[in-house]
Amino acid sequence: MLTKLNKEDKVVTAIVYAFLSVIFLLVAYPLYFIVIASISDPALVSGGDVWLYPRQISLEGYRRIFAHEEILTGYRNSIIYAVLGTSINLSVTLTAAYSLSRSDLVGRNAITFVFAFTMFFSGGIIPLFLLVRGLGLYNTIGAMVLPTALSVWNLIIARTFFQSTIPKELLDSAKVDGCSDFRFFWSIVLPLSTAIMAVLLIFYAVHHWNSFFNALIFLRSREKFPLQLVLRDILIQNQFTDEMMIDDASAEVALMVAESMKYGVIIVASLPVLILYPWVQKHYVRGIMIGAIKG
Repeated sequence: MLTKLNKEDKVVTAIVYAFLSVIFLLVAYPLYFIVIASISDPALVSGGDVWLYPRQISLEGYRRIFAHEEILTGYRNSIIYAVLGTSINLSVTLTAAYSLSRSDLVGRNAITFVFAFTMFFSGGIIPLFLLVRGLGLYNTIGAMVLPTALSVWNLIIARTFFQSTIPKELLDSAKVDGCSDFRFFWSIVLPLSTAIMAVLLIFYAVHHWNSFFNALIFLRSREKFPLQLVLRDILIQNQFTDEMMIDDASAEVALMVAESMKYGVIIVASLPVLILYPWVQKHYVRGIMIGAIKG
């Protein structure tokens, strides 16, 4: 039964909705502007004439972006790195988090401390590069997925989720029926952990999709470059070409097209993540709240 709101409740509700509407506009408008700016005439965008809707539709920026054959290669590589890397991340994080959530694990506090210690102190870039090269991972797919196989922050979130969601009595009941630890984890724990798995999935997938620095350091062959590195090279190449223009008028037009390309690059790079998020949004919100508050 719906409760009838009194006058004070209506005023508070109206204020809350107005406040949330303002927050929504502040967050959504920059994204909307990038979309309309990427398909509008670059001259009008540079002149500040595009605000609420696209004007004089132009796909010149996208045409120049997709004119580079390396775009599809970059997409393929980024998908491979994201899928393979996220699979490794989930496997390592979930198994480690569940193990550390078990009260019968000897030395779990000391192990957790060792993991947490790495959040505050690290060896730095040069030792990491030497390690990757020493392991024979330089210029390989492994260099993109193995050094970041585990995020300690995500490990702590997942451990907290297991501690607050999987009761010890459930394990005891399963053991009475002859269930092994591995079978319990695979058949009972994982099906009950879709919420936290969605959280880890979106965290890790976005990290791998936006991975730029590791590729810049560990990859040498252009055919292994992820999308982010390919888009960076396209922008640099286009900007360099613009600066070589002798004719001032041509240089101005090229500069405006380059600005349009920047908006297009943002859309091209962000589109897969924007498509993925609605599918996991429900589990994402539930999982991040449980993993962050309880425990």
